[in-house]
Amino acid sequence: MNVLVLQVFVSLMLVASSVLLFAYSVRHRDHEHADRLSLFPLEDDSARPAPSEPPPSKE
Repeated sequence: MNVLVLQVFVSLMLVASSVLLFAYSVRHRDHEHADRLSLFPLEDDSARPAPSEPPPSKE
């Protein structure tokens, strides 16, 4: 029975800490950074110049 009480206590502490960390993250707007990073691979590549080809040899 003592193990059950200890397990419930540890579970409640984990839930409370996760809620506090989530509130901290929302307050400091860390979640917006994750959204920007997830969309970063979709950035348009047309702004980059095409690689230049080497000049043809005169042989």
